[in-house]
Amino acid sequence: MKFKERFNEILETCGKTQVDIAREIGISQQGLSEYKAGRSVPSLEKLYKLCKYLDVSADYLLGLDDEY
Repeated sequence: MKFKERFNEILETCGKTQVDIAREIGISQQGLSEYKAGRSVPSLEKLYKLCKYLDVSADYLLGLDDEY
């Protein structure tokens, strides 16, 4: 799986809206939409924030590991 698929999987199970996530970690909702659609990937700083907030490893989101 690629980042897009894993990111969407996590978003479906986290119970938060994109607006909530963006507001709580200080990134744009448009940016989250771009990640979800697979049109872009987050910078290292944003990836770190997403992983901490969603309680998932970067390796999992990037397809390097099959465990959260």
